[in-house]
Amino acid sequence: MRLKLYPVLGLSAALLTSACAVGPNFQRPAAPAIGGYTPAPLPRATAQAATLGGEAQRFVDGADIPADWWTLFHSPALNALVAAALKANPDLEAAKAGLRAARETYQAQRGALLPEVDAGYSVSRQQASTTLAPPLSSNDDLFTLHTVQLTVSYAPDVFGGVRRQVESARAQADAQRFQTEAVYLTVTSNVVAAAIQEASLRDQVEATGKIIAAIRQVTEVMRRQLALGQISGADIAVQETALAQAEQALPPLEKQLAQQRDLIADLTGHPSSQAPAERLDLAALTLPPDLPVSLPARLVEQRPDIRAAEANLHSASAQVGVAIAARLPSLTLSANAGGSATNIANLFSNGAGFWSVGAGLAQPIFQGGALLHKQRAAEASLDQAKAQYRSAVLAALQNVADTLQALDADARALEAAAGAEQAAARSVAIARRQLDLGQVGGPTVLAAEQAYQQTVITLAQARAQRYADTAALFQALGGGWWNREEKYSLK
Repeated sequence: MRLKLYPVLGLSAALLTSACAVGPNFQRPAAPAIGGYTPAPLPRATAQAATLGGEAQRFVDGADIPADWWTLFHSPALNALVAAALKANPDLEAAKAGLRAARETYQAQRGALLPEVDAGYSVSRQQASTTLAPPLSSNDDLFTLHTVQLTVSYAPDVFGGVRRQVESARAQADAQRFQTEAVYLTVTSNVVAAAIQEASLRDQVEATGKIIAAIRQVTEVMRRQLALGQISGADIAVQETALAQAEQALPPLEKQLAQQRDLIADLTGHPSSQAPAERLDLAALTLPPDLPVSLPARLVEQRPDIRAAEANLHSASAQVGVAIAARLPSLTLSANAGGSATNIANLFSNGAGFWSVGAGLAQPIFQGGALLHKQRAAEASLDQAKAQYRSAVLAALQNVADTLQALDADARALEAAAGAEQAAARSVAIARRQLDLGQVGGPTVLAAEQAYQQTVITLAQARAQRYADTAALFQALGGGWWNREEKYSLK
């Protein structure tokens, strides 16, 4: 019986090896033929400010990005928050599960390239009609029939439709792989940004509290002066208005701070009531001195969103071949062998066996134009995927350009904020000495202190923005996932 199947399997192998795959063969899009991100070259280093976090940063062309780039800030608290997010963030867990599903779908699709083999056994109790010839050679009308059979069927992939479908499934799994990398990068970047913003808000709340305390102190002095008739009611009204305005600025900052803590809890996979205890301190952060700047041709290899768009483009290209193959003839080969007997022990005895070998050829003739329109739809989807890939590349180039320009502007803004803070501090010192000498009144000192505290808030914001945009650059360049030991893959 096995010898009867060899010609069928041999013919199948010959058809498979000699077949070609219809449809376009995927070609990776060419890398951007540009050498930089901005119209005018950026300075080789940013400005430097005489304040915490004001160090100059150098732009290093072609420098690689470490997989754990957030450790360059040298903050144990930040490292702990990122580790907690990587362990329990639900979005990352969902992406990993999606990748596992994509892997299995791809492996399942590969099975269509091989023959299908099914084994079956059936048993039935039958009573034959006495008006007909007995179905058995023993002439028994009542019997139990046992049947066992092995069925082999195979549809040779003559025009490559199945191979294109497997190719598409592989590309879809690749897309999910890079989407998982993108989620990993987004989660880590969002944790870093949220922690920096939370630290900045705490500094702003503290500075605002000092402003309010200073205004209250002067207000109490002016109330005593009013009671002694040294100032008018209009003077104290102006002062109380300033106090109310300062107090009004505090609740929004406290609200933002609380919401930022809630965000950090969510990113690390915790409910808001169980936010991590780690608190980032801007003063404890180290600003990375060297900033990598990958060439645009390298960027398309590094950005996971671009790689996912490329994989989607590959899948759409393969689907055109699937649609074309569906309009062409299909061949089906089948073989069936087994045995039937009224006793299980006789199933494999002489005379109980049966077999059949067959082949079928089918050519779609008329399906209301459905197959043609499916091919055109696949071609339109391919055009759509091409445009989406180009959009992803342009968005990535813009993202990097915006971040590089922001870093240059951040350094200059921090330099200006540091200068303003130092000038305001000198103004406060002068006003306080003049107050001691009786040369000025309390309102003058208050105005100087208010101006100083506002520069402290502005300086904290500028420092945090520089840290945040530094993290954004690592994210914009792809985050170094290719250097991680345990990369997400299809294995």
